[in-house]
Amino acid sequence: MPLHMTKIAFGAQSREEVREWFASGPSEMRLTTRYLPKRHEEMVGGSLYWIYDRTLIGRSPILGFEQRDDGRWWIRLERKLVPVEPRPKRAHQGWRYLAEEDAPRDLDAGEDPDKLMPARMVKDLSKLGLV
Repeated sequence: MPLHMTKIAFGAQSREEVREWFASGPSEMRLTTRYLPKRHEEMVGGSLYWIYDRTLIGRSPILGFEQRDDGRWWIRLERKLVPVEPRPKRAHQGWRYLAEEDAPRDLDAGEDPDKLMPARMVKDLSKLGLV
């Protein structure tokens, strides 16, 4: 079972803008991180889950990690955003690990994430024991 990571879609003004990041360009995206994750080998084949507005909204498959000339690291991702069932996620700096059992499910082809109940509402209703 691969290990995943979460990261805030920093700078995005909307979900649509996050989707546009993946619309065109080379087949691989690269994000820069200062440190190589200690568990990086477990993450190849996993995904980076994107957080927007305190909600997990999609995932991008992780291809691997590559050291840059300046000592920092690239997180190599497929240029693909797979929509996932929205799930609340607190904001954090950098990235965090996400276990397979805690990852939200991928949405089916016909499911529209904008028509699902907002993640914050699900969180509030679950606190009340209503979902």
